[in-house]
Amino acid sequence: MGEAKWYVVHTQTSVEQRAKMNLESRAENAGLKHLIKQVLVPTEKVSEVRSGKKRISERKFYPGYILVQMELTDESWYLVKNTPGISGFVGSGKTPIPLSDDDISQIMNQQQEKTTKPKPKVEFTQGESIRVKEGSFANFNGTIEEINPDRGKLKVMVTIFGRSTPVELEYWQVEKI
Repeated sequence: MGEAKWYVVHTQTSVEQRAKMNLESRAENAGLKHLIKQVLVPTEKVSEVRSGKKRISERKFYPGYILVQMELTDESWYLVKNTPGISGFVGSGKTPIPLSDDDISQIMNQQQEKTTKPKPKVEFTQGESIRVKEGSFANFNGTIEEINPDRGKLKVMVTIFGRSTPVELEYWQVEKI
């Protein structure tokens, strides 16, 4: 028996979950479950506000790709290549190249980290101009002074009565201009 390694597999975008299920059920049906150890769609949780409600959804790290931990044999290669929704292995030539242990542990850590702490769907940068869309300062424009991603808050300089005033706002209360 060979050693199971992680491979990157190219799928059609937005059908990663279905490709994962197809591969797992085909491995089961073909009696090759012992070769396909694990199939992973790396995702992170992101928070966004839609119509005043905070929602947490999942976003894929690598749209169009899934990770497969498997023993590479002719049968397992053929199984993966011919699974609906999968277009093939990532790598040059005929033989797929496995991910290094460092790469896979980095991806696993990244996924673990991002699953526990949802990050905002929109990223802001210091000095960026924004418009306040909700709250007491709605329809005011401002410039971002400080960003606190852990708390999901921004310190924004808003001009009120001709004077710049620092205001602390949540990510969901502002939009980029």
